[in-house]
Parts: sequence; structure tokens; C-alpha cells
Amino acid sequence: MENDEMSKVTDATGKVDHSMVETHEAVEGQKYGFIEGKVDWRGRPAVRGRHGGVGNSFFILVNFGLESVASLSLAVNLIMYFMLIMHVGLADASNLLTNYMGTSYMIAVLITVFADTVIGRYQTVIISSLIELVGLLLLTLQAHSPKLKPPECFFPAPTCQKVSGDNEVLLYIGLYLVAIGSAGIKAALPAHCADQFDDKHPKEKRQMSSFFNWLLLSMCIGGAFSVTIFVWIQNKKGWDKGFGAATGVMGLAVIAFVIGLPRYRIFTVQGSSALLEIFRVYVAAIRNRNLQLPENPDELYEISRSKASPETEFVAHRDKPFRFLDRAAIVQAPTGETPNPWRQCRVTQVENAKTMLAMVPIFCSAIIMGTVLAQFQTFSIQQGATMDTRIAKHVQMPPATLPIIPLGMLIFAVPIYERLFVPFARRITGHPNGIPYLQRVGVGLVLSILSMCIAAIVEMRRKRVAVRHNMLDAIPQLQMLPMSCFWLAPQYGVFGIADMFTLIGLLEFFYSQAPPALKSMSSAFLWCSMSLGYFLCTILVKAVNAATKNYTASGGWLGGNNINRNHLDLFFWLLAVLSFLNFLNYLYWSSWYKYVKPQEQPDHVVVPVEQQQV
Repeated sequence: MENDEMSKVTDATGKVDHSMVETHEAVEGQKYGFIEGKVDWRGRPAVRGRHGGVGNSFFILVNFGLESVASLSLAVNLIMYFMLIMHVGLADASNLLTNYMGTSYMIAVLITVFADTVIGRYQTVIISSLIELVGLLLLTLQAHSPKLKPPECFFPAPTCQKVSGDNEVLLYIGLYLVAIGSAGIKAALPAHCADQFDDKHPKEKRQMSSFFNWLLLSMCIGGAFSVTIFVWIQNKKGWDKGFGAATGVMGLAVIAFVIGLPRYRIFTVQGSSALLEIFRVYVAAIRNRNLQLPENPDELYEISRSKASPETEFVAHRDKPFRFLDRAAIVQAPTGETPNPWRQCRVTQVENAKTMLAMVPIFCSAIIMGTVLAQFQTFSIQQGATMDTRIAKHVQMPPATLPIIPLGMLIFAVPIYERLFVPFARRITGHPNGIPYLQRVGVGLVLSILSMCIAAIVEMRRKRVAVRHNMLDAIPQLQMLPMSCFWLAPQYGVFGIADMFTLIGLLEFFYSQAPPALKSMSSAFLWCSMSLGYFLCTILVKAVNAATKNYTASGGWLGGNNINRNHLDLFFWLLAVLSFLNFLNYLYWSSWYKYVKPQEQPDHVVVPVEQQQV
């Protein structure tokens, strides 16, 4: 960018003085300001009123909603695809799905580092969308060609041939390309969404909080189309046509995101990993463990504000928590020499490391929530497959459409929460978001416990119906139990509301509390906890089967392919107990945690009218 593109006020040393602002009248007398640390797609300073904000974020919502249409139809129905088309057993299909979902969330963490240090967030969204598009194309090709999948048979007949060889490799390649692409979008898009707002600007800070709710709403609307129309296409018109439709929608998602590119506020690439700086603090603190801390914190190492660049971040020293990390900032290098970053760190870096360490217990408390969520995409779908799924005399609902219940509730609940509850709670609590982040997460964790209790009770009733009508060995979807699948609605509905509180509460919490250099990774903290929750589900399923294989005829609570002879109700009770213990742990750490307050900064440089061209 040329020097004359921005009008700035400089001091006697030639440095930019951000305490002074040169203003210019814009159209109809309105003033526009540069947004610190944000540029447009051409690398010029982003302008408030032209870039970012609520209106210009519409394309982000469209992209996220369309991607949800493409990916959620896989998440809710893949277990049926694994079993009916690829002839994979129930427990293995469940583990295959949870591993796929867990890997997707885990990759999100790695992608955020790549986005920050190499290419940027918006480019990560575009590249990830294209990768997911290729994965969906491969799945469509395999579902269409008889040569690329096992011979057709009536699963679970003993003669059914399980997918193997090159066809199994192709299945995994397609699946995990979708996982990588979806992970990249989950990692970069929420942070790119938050970049459209300035958390130091009072109005935009409130808008950012609301926009996280609208982000959830867009995902729910996309999911509603996914689990109804697209699942219907998969089950009635063919899996190849269902995957093909998802591929087409993913292509529209790429187009929608690119259209909004000229209007985005784009966070500049850092060039170095902020995680590496945090890691250096921990290493330096360990290496300096035998050094004596100075009594005066002002003697700890920090660079001079007068010599620092305007973009340099400064955080004041705090005695608590984690006082031992202060040893990383003990001055050792002689004055004038560049210190070793693995032995002497800035106070700001130490304080950022303290914040990240304090967030770890909250992060861990979200893992069980991911484990509970996995049940609604695996075993609850299998429950529905054995039940009466008719919604009219001649209209039958696919089991994978059951998630429309929580999605439908969220579509109505999010606007009510945003427009009615938040303003009401704001007047009572004085908190800009209505209730603090951690209280919101706590409500969600309580509701997730309730959802598992309801699920266990409903499963007990479902099995009693199967015994009463001598249908323990009934073939799912051909011999339906005389029990409506809408008995599953309460557990789905309660968990849907729990997801609204927990998911958005954690997204806001991680983004607001993370150091500025790590804000793009804030959403990855959530996805990582969800990933570990899915992997924990896989471990639990295997552990439970191993521990109970000698006490049940099916070879474990969840063994075999006949859910009627399993003990899914006991597994749900186990998850309810684990969720309750997790909530008690969360209560301790959430009461211990002290919120990091954002530092207010002066207004941004104002841009003249002639520089507002896209």
C-alpha cells in the first residue's frame, strides 16, 4: 500500500500517534474510520461502514448454512449408509462415524494454525470448501458405481459382503476429504465471522454476540433442509443422488462466500504461530524454575512501549493465577541484547499463557458434551429405525430425519432467545449478552444430563414394547415396533436447547477470552473438545462391550447388530452419570475462573471519501 493511501497523524519521531485522529467528511456528512488490524481483499485498510458489520456478513451466514446442508446429511445418515450399503456392523459403524466426526473436529485445530501463519482465514474457508467438494464428488461416484461398493444384499444377512480392498480405501479417502474440508470451515469461518465486528466498539460488540446466535441459526436452517429433503433423497431416490445434491449445494456455498469477498474485513496473517509463543512461556518457566522472582513485578521483562510498533499488544501483569509462570519473564539477557525467546519472554506473553492455561478446565468440561452428542447421530438413529416412523397413513419419515426435532426447536428458540430473553436478562443482570458465557454453558450441561435420562427411560419403554409384542428379533424398517418414533422427540428436543446454550456460549467464551493473537483459534478450542468427545464415545463403546461381553447374550451391552437385545438403556444411564460428574467438575472451575476484560482503545483512524473505493 502506498504511503499516501492513509492519512495519519505522526509525532516528532515520525511514529504514528494513535491517540490523535485526522477526520474527513464522507457522504452526507458521515465519517468513516479505518479498522485497526483489518484490511480489505486488496490489502487496503478496512473501513467501518463499508467493510464488515451485520449487512456484509450475510454471505458468511449463507456459506455456513449451505455447508451445513451438505455435511449434516452425512453426519446423521452415514451410519445407515455404512450398514445398508457398505455392510458394516452396528458397533463398527458407530465407531467409524464417531472417528470420522472426531477427526474432522481435531483437524480444525491444525488448520487454524495454518490459517494464521500462512494463508489467512478467508482463503482457508475457500480452499476447505473446495476440498470438501472433491470429497463429496468421490462419495457420489462410489455410491453410483456398482463396481465401487459391495454386492447388494439384505443386510444383516450372514451372506452380506463387507466393503474391502480398494473400495474401502476409496470410501475412507472420500470421507476424510469431507472431514478435512468441513474442519477447515469450522476452524476459520466463525473467527472470520467475528472479524467482521470490533469488540472494542460498544455497538459492534453487541452485534458480534448476536451474530454468533445467527450463525447457529443458519446452521440449524441448513441442517433442517439436510435431515429432511436430503435424507429423503438418499433413502428414496438413491445414495448417489443424495450425495450428488450435497455436492451441488457445496458448490453454491463456495460461490456465496466468494461473492461477499470485496466487503469483508480481513484479519492480516500473523506470519508466526501465537501458539509457539505460548509454548515458549511454559518452556522458559520450567527452565527458570530455580531463579528467584523479583518482589516488584515491574522488574519483569517487557519491551518499551515507545519503541514498539503501533500494533504491538501489551497486557498488564497479574499476580493470579499461575504465578509460577512469571519466571519466564525474569530478566537475564544484558541490556541492549536480544533475549533468548526460550528463556526470557515478555510479560504480555506470560499473561497470555496464563489465560490459555486457565481456559483448559473449561475446555475439558465440554468433552462429555461431545460424547452425548455422538449418541444422537448413532444409537438414537438406530432406535428410530426399529420404531414406527409414519407421520401419516402413507407417509413414512426416515430415521435419520429425527434430528429435525432439535433443529426445528432451535430455529424457533434462537430468535426468541436473541430478541426476547437477552434484552430481558440484560436489564436484570446488566451484562451485554444477557447472562455471562459460563452460566450459559452451565445451563446447557444441565440440560444434556436431562436429555440422557430421558433417552434411557424411552429406551426402557421401547424394549418393553418389543418384549410385549414378541418382536425382539424383528427386522428394522420392515417390522416396525408399535411405538411411534416421536417418543424420541423429548430427548432430541432437550438436547437441542442444551446445544444452543453450550455451543454458542463456548464459542463466545473462547473468542472473548483468548488473547488477540489467538482469537482465530478460539473456535478450534470448541471443535477440539467436540473431537475428543467423539473419540471418547468410541473408547466408551469398546470399553463397555469389553467389560460386559461375558454378562450378555449379545456379547456386550452394545454388541451385535440387534439393538433390541442390547442394553442401550444402561449405556444411556452411564452417560447421564458421567455428565453429572462432569457438571460438578465444571461448577468448580467456572466459579474459579476470572474473566479477562477487553482493553478499550481509542477510536480508529478516519478514512477520507476518496479512499473508500473497493
